[in-house]
Amino acid sequence: MAPQVRHPVFARFYARVAGPGLERAGITRYRKRLVAGLSGRVIEIGAGNGLNFPHYPAEVRRVLAVEPEPRLRALAAEAARAVPAEVEVVDGRAEQLPVPDASFDAAVVCLTLCSVADPAAALTEIHRVLRPGGRMRFFEHVQADTPGMRRVQRAVDATFWPLLCGGCHTGRDTQSAITAAGFTLTEAERFAFPETRLPLPAATHILGTAERPREAEH
Repeated sequence: MAPQVRHPVFARFYARVAGPGLERAGITRYRKRLVAGLSGRVIEIGAGNGLNFPHYPAEVRRVLAVEPEPRLRALAAEAARAVPAEVEVVDGRAEQLPVPDASFDAAVVCLTLCSVADPAAALTEIHRVLRPGGRMRFFEHVQADTPGMRRVQRAVDATFWPLLCGGCHTGRDTQSAITAAGFTLTEAERFAFPETRLPLPAATHILGTAERPREAEH
């Protein structure tokens, strides 16, 4: 059995401080773009306290929201009851999703792949649970563009950042990991968020779509 994921201090901080702070900084527009146009059955991995739930379009029949941290999962269950979409919140880890193969039309990862213990395994699992032709939508902070900031990211990731931020790593090359897991990248936009004059190790973000290729015809 996989060990439980517990970050109670970070969970309280995220729910009370960081999450609202990101909303004030304008993250809602990216959350809306992340899920726009989705339909059918969707799995959201690392759902946190459910801040994406209000933005799912009516064409989405059902959302299975997977969240391993108990406090955040409880808050997500509360949030699920207050939105129009049919959302079920369950315990589970990205590296071992509790669902059958090819059972979802789309997957959503939002500020998640930075903190999972094994990003490659998580992406392999997402690939497994998507049907051929299914889409993964992602919004993640990633490895910086400049060598200087990459050095900063390596330094903070090796010291205090993961301890204070629930296992988060600022410098992962998530875009390369997505293609290495067998996805076809169809759209990816890089930008700084939040927009600030101060250089921040977690400012570089990507927002985009990757597809599980359809099975080859014989």
